[in-house]
Amino acid sequence: MKTISKILALAVAGATLALGPVATAQEKTWTKVRIATEGAFAPWNFTKTDGTLDGFEIELYQDLCKRMKVECTIEAQSFDGMIPALNAGKFDAIMAGMSATAKREEVMAFTQSYGTTGQTFAVLKSSPLVNLPDKEQVFSLATNEAGAAAEIEKLKPYLKGKTIGVQGSSIAANFLDKYLKDTAEIREYKTTEQHDLDLTAGRIDIIMASTAYLTGAAGKPENEQMTLAGPRFQGGMLGRGSSVGLRKSDPELKAMFDKAITEAKADGTIEKLSKKYFGFDITPR
Repeated sequence: MKTISKILALAVAGATLALGPVATAQEKTWTKVRIATEGAFAPWNFTKTDGTLDGFEIELYQDLCKRMKVECTIEAQSFDGMIPALNAGKFDAIMAGMSATAKREEVMAFTQSYGTTGQTFAVLKSSPLVNLPDKEQVFSLATNEAGAAAEIEKLKPYLKGKTIGVQGSSIAANFLDKYLKDTAEIREYKTTEQHDLDLTAGRIDIIMASTAYLTGAAGKPENEQMTLAGPRFQGGMLGRGSSVGLRKSDPELKAMFDKAITEAKADGTIEKLSKKYFGFDITPR
């Protein structure tokens, strides 16, 4: 019996070794990549009046694809359906201001981050909430969770009974659900632009989204009464920053994007693009 076991073990080992080069040879060679974005999350990505896409990620994907020497196409998709569509094979990558979080990593893979700004609030200039404490101060759920939790408790008396608008399926929505659902009414929207409209119309009291998005939104003529308020939160459940979302079954594509992002950071491309669209450098450090 021992002899037979040894023979079987050797056979299995031999088969494994034989399959090694074959598996390597079968690694997918990428020449074309289909990318999804939202087209409604300025300045990360947005749709111009002529229907074409523009924004930080639109210029960035073109740069990354050039570095990877692949032909890329990009199209607008509903944010809340992106991950299922990615895993169903409708497209190959997501570049939509999507943060890499532990929850999302259960079903998909992410590259290293290409930008991070954190999440904050916006209100109307005439609102009493304009005086939320600690404006622009940054609290990390990763490196100082206790301090961030204390800051949230500090905000609760101001937000009690208020209505907070947020984009559904976003990390801001997850944040509000965890920390403020028992304090305020959380109203979810399909796009950030929709909650902007309700804020300016006075139908909600405050909104939460990425600092970069809200900075851009507040600069639009139609949102002249909007202003940022309160502290900024980042890290932890809010993720490592915006990254390319990929299928777990495509490690070769992840390696290609990671290499291209590293190069774009090193030569200042991401800094240049972020200053163009955000007004400040969002390069992850």
